Amino acid sequence: MATFNISPVNKDIVAALQQKIDNKTKPHGSLGQLEKIALQVGAVQQTLTPALRQPTIVVFAGDHGIAKEGVSPFPQEVTYQMVFNFLQGGAGINVFTRQNCMEIRVVDAGVNFDFNQHPGLIHAKVGMGTNSYLHEPAMTQVQCEEAMEKGAAIVREIQQEGCNVIGFGEMGISNTSSAAIIMSLLCDIPLEQCIGRGTGWNDEGLARKKAIITAAMVRHKNIEKTPVNVLSTFGGFEIAMMCGAMLQAAASGMIVLVDGFISTSALLVASKMSAHILDYCIFTHQSNEQGHHLMLSHMKAVPLLSLGMRLGEGTGAAVAYPIILSAVNFLNEMASFESAGVSNKVDA
Repeated sequence: MATFNISPVNKDIVAALQQKIDNKTKPHGSLGQLEKIALQVGAVQQTLTPALRQPTIVVFAGDHGIAKEGVSPFPQEVTYQMVFNFLQGGAGINVFTRQNCMEIRVVDAGVNFDFNQHPGLIHAKVGMGTNSYLHEPAMTQVQCEEAMEKGAAIVREIQQEGCNVIGFGEMGISNTSSAAIIMSLLCDIPLEQCIGRGTGWNDEGLARKKAIITAAMVRHKNIEKTPVNVLSTFGGFEIAMMCGAMLQAAASGMIVLVDGFISTSALLVASKMSAHILDYCIFTHQSNEQGHHLMLSHMKAVPLLSLGMRLGEGTGAAVAYPIILSAVNFLNEMASFESAGVSNKVDA
């Protein structure tokens, strides 16, 4: 399995960054979270003049065998249909990336459909969807490691093209079920606090989803709860690929934009493999999917936005990107008290 050398961010530059932030023409702390983001980005990049280059959202798509057991109100075919929507530029993530001048890459991580060659699609299929973990592990450990390594390779290529800020989205019918189980096992939180309505279950459908997932967890109750075991038993190819992509992004010193419930579950796995990855992450929003706030709390994360979103696709990361750009721009372009000839606060 690939190893990821993620170093903790060197904090030696933090004092100088804080001084630069505090000397801008504003009261101390008056830009709130923007100041924290500017400090974080500057520290990750080890510079007083950070820059965000070629911001990119990578959307990983994969199918789940558990979808055929009735855990989602949508049929599995929606996954490949949405991939076509991404490629045609009609999805929510397409709208927001266009608006914010971001690149988008769409990856077939394991969709149960044979796509023709398309210039907008990265073919990285590990399999035609995962197995149903109600009966057997979703994937083998070899497949899980292959997916992670493919995700890492995709990020290396994007980084070599000049990108230094990257977000990740996903598409996969029933992947909220996988994320809920991953969260429950790796955070040691009862399943009922992790599971939500996903793509829109009513109360009856939600109860059925809980029953099926509970049965699946009982089926695999004796697995060793290591990050890779949990991921391979209950995850999806798109979640595993995203996990490897996130690890590689941090190892490459990139800023990682974390989206919603599914993306955060991939990060949860990655953080159990290398805790230093969190130094590189900006949590863009809190999803409206039940359980996301608890997952964020587990990682001591403070999200930028809480807009009631639960679309996935990386949409939260794309919507929040202008805020992150604002943080970098104020650090670089806002006048200091000295350069503007403005009197600074007099200490009492």
